[in-house]
Amino acid sequence: MQIFETLQTMGHEQVVLCSDVTTGLRAIIAIHNTSLGPALGGTRMWKYESDEAAITDALRLSRGMTYKAAVSGVNLGGGKAVLIGDPRKDKSEAMFRAYGRMVETLRGRYITAEDVGTSVQDMEWIHMETKYVTGVGGIGGSGDPSPVTAFGVYSGMRAAAHATWGSDSLAGKRVVVQGAGNVASHLVQHLVHDGAVVLITDIYEDKAKALSAKHGVVIIAPEDVFTTKCDVFSPNALGAVLNDDTIPNLTCAVVCGGANNQLKEEHKHAQMLKDRNILYAPDYVVNSGGLMNVASEVDGYDREKVMRQAEGIYDITMNILVTAKERNLLTIEASNEIAEDRLRKVRHVHGTYIGSPTIRGV
Repeated sequence: MQIFETLQTMGHEQVVLCSDVTTGLRAIIAIHNTSLGPALGGTRMWKYESDEAAITDALRLSRGMTYKAAVSGVNLGGGKAVLIGDPRKDKSEAMFRAYGRMVETLRGRYITAEDVGTSVQDMEWIHMETKYVTGVGGIGGSGDPSPVTAFGVYSGMRAAAHATWGSDSLAGKRVVVQGAGNVASHLVQHLVHDGAVVLITDIYEDKAKALSAKHGVVIIAPEDVFTTKCDVFSPNALGAVLNDDTIPNLTCAVVCGGANNQLKEEHKHAQMLKDRNILYAPDYVVNSGGLMNVASEVDGYDREKVMRQAEGIYDITMNILVTAKERNLLTIEASNEIAEDRLRKVRHVHGTYIGSPTIRGV
């Protein structure tokens, strides 16, 4: 990887490598764009195959957060962090507190939150060392943002259903949900309540079994997730699942899920989906409910307002789908244009964020 060439191409402002030998901390904090405000994005913990893979993930995820904030009307920039390690084996209070100290050194340019492989408990450990963290429990904190993320994905899926079948009801639709984590679990609840026929899978068998037992949904093997016949495919695990190998196997009419960076190569694989008449609901649009939730903590958490914002993802998604159709654009092109237009206009006013916000109650 030519790191500076990559940063310039993707438009990043700053990347911080964090190491602490005693606690085993190995972390990457990527700040993409702070035109709209301080960079906010979750901390992901994963057993990456290489340091380069971890850096690539941090870069892609942080860029996605910038676009997510811009298109959803949130006044925050885009950032993301990844911790290299097995989230089931390598966690410790000391590691997350050491990481919290690293976040503190950025003095508010980056605010973190929960993500894949991390939990409210982890955020509370981070909070012992820095105020620049959201998603903690207790007074003033919102706790786990995944219920709001899931509600936003569900709202976006209803908009995609309306654009595809003329009705936003998912009753009777076969939905394959990849992943059985926090977001997927809440999404399945909405889908079952709506009358959808839900099939789930997860690389962790215990998670899939627990979700199946709770909602009575069918479990399929992880290797069958792309070939199982369905109306909607919903990726809710890791990114890059829509690629040269998987797209030809899809039988769905709609792709809509909570995972970030679902398209391995953004334009190429969005075009492949369109060529197969599969409507793609841009991931950073439909999963922006989580950002709305944690962003609310910056100004003082208001649950009712956050849920109204997440419900509004229906209208945001519909606007993008209509724009794409009217202008013959890929849906990801339409959403990117809307986000980039807002970034251009506000950057003229704000420039790069250098201040330190006060997070009320956190």
